[in-house]
Amino acid sequence: MTTEVAAVRIPAGGLRHELRAASVVWQREMIRFSRDRARVVSSLVQPVLFLFVLGGGLSSIVQAGTGSVDFKTFLFPGVLATSVLFTAAFAGISMVWDREFGFLREMLVAPVSTAAILTGKCVGGATVATLQSLVLLALAGTVGVPYDVVMLLELVGLLFLMAFMITALGLLLASRVKTIQAAMPMVQLIITPLMFLSGALFPLSGLPGWLTVLTHVNPMTYAVEPMRSVVFARLDTDAATLAAFDPGIHWGDYRVSLGLQVLVVVLACLLLLTAAVARFARTE
Repeated sequence: MTTEVAAVRIPAGGLRHELRAASVVWQREMIRFSRDRARVVSSLVQPVLFLFVLGGGLSSIVQAGTGSVDFKTFLFPGVLATSVLFTAAFAGISMVWDREFGFLREMLVAPVSTAAILTGKCVGGATVATLQSLVLLALAGTVGVPYDVVMLLELVGLLFLMAFMITALGLLLASRVKTIQAAMPMVQLIITPLMFLSGALFPLSGLPGWLTVLTHVNPMTYAVEPMRSVVFARLDTDAATLAAFDPGIHWGDYRVSLGLQVLVVVLACLLLLTAAVARFARTE
């Protein structure tokens, strides 16, 4: 009596196979996003409060000596960055849920690389965070920011890049914690200082020396400042207002160019994603 053995077909590897695996993970993030309307609404509450309540309350104080630019106009790029910050971080840290429910192990035993899975997760988290920020972009005109099509497209691209970086950071954190109870405090402990030390909520001009150093070593600063530069390039401002609200980033006497700032963010994305891949490959 002969026993028939079913043939097992292993998909061929290669770049196309890895890209398909990453796209499946991305699609899963889109499905989760479309089914969680409460998360969409709640994630917009804090940025709107920052923009209209904090910005409106501080406008009367900060307005003196800053020309015709309202403080809410200055705050708009930083609030955009904040709107994607926590969404992207929790998209990355959600890998802890996948581990607890066993889905992560199912993904890692599939015939695809860990890099493809985590890249798909980063692209998915960045896409979700960027889509949510579009609501705030629609409010640009209410705070004195012009509806310039090129500017809006540049902001979307910069937001996506920053969200990718923060999602990769969330994945790196997820590789080190095993329970969601431990993950939440860790996210708050790391993400909140990144936000406050990025210049999102205050100008980078006239800071104490120690605070200047902290903002310069914070990778999020190099994601926020290009957004502010893109916005202020479309505003009619005098030199004094520009120096107060958008002084740029300086390494000593060298003013860091916009292209170099974006390059710093790209390198941070690659380093964080590489570290996350290495950690997951070693621990799972």
